[in-house]
Amino acid sequence: MEKAKKAVELFESGYNCSQAIVLAFEDYLNVDRKTLQSLSSSFGGGISRLREVCGCVSGMAIVMGIIQGDYDVNDNDQKAKHYELIQKLALKFKEKTNSINCAEVLNKVKEVENPDFELAKDNSGESNSYVIKDDNNPRFNENTNGRTFNG
Repeated sequence: MEKAKKAVELFESGYNCSQAIVLAFEDYLNVDRKTLQSLSSSFGGGISRLREVCGCVSGMAIVMGIIQGDYDVNDNDQKAKHYELIQKLALKFKEKTNSINCAEVLNKVKEVENPDFELAKDNSGESNSYVIKDDNNPRFNENTNGRTFNG
C-alpha cells in the first residue's frame, strides 16, 4: 500500500497527523508499533495542538531520525549531514504548503471540511516522496533492509 493512502487511513482511524506519518513507514523501521505510536503521540496538531511545527513535518523528522539518526554523537560531519537532510525535507514541505507551521498550513486549507485529513493525505505523500536512499550510509541501508524509498 502506498504510504500516502496508508497515512490517510491511519489518520481517519484516529491517529494524529504525526502518528499517521510515522506509522505509515512502520514496515521500514525496526521499531515496534506501540513505541512508534508513543514516540509520535505528542507531535499532532503542531505539538499537542499548540499549532507550531506541523505534526507531519515532525513525523517526517522522526522517521528519518530512526533511519539515519544513529550516528556517533561526536561525529559533527554526520550530525551536520543529518540536519541538512531534515532541513531539505522541511523546505520541500514548505515549498508545497508555504509553511511548516501547523496554524499557517491549516489556514491555507481552512475551506476544507476536515483540514487535518487533507493535510495528512497531502503531506504523507510528501514524506514518501522525499525520503531519500543514501548509498553512502550503510546504516541507512541496514535499517531499511536495502529498500529504497522512491515515492
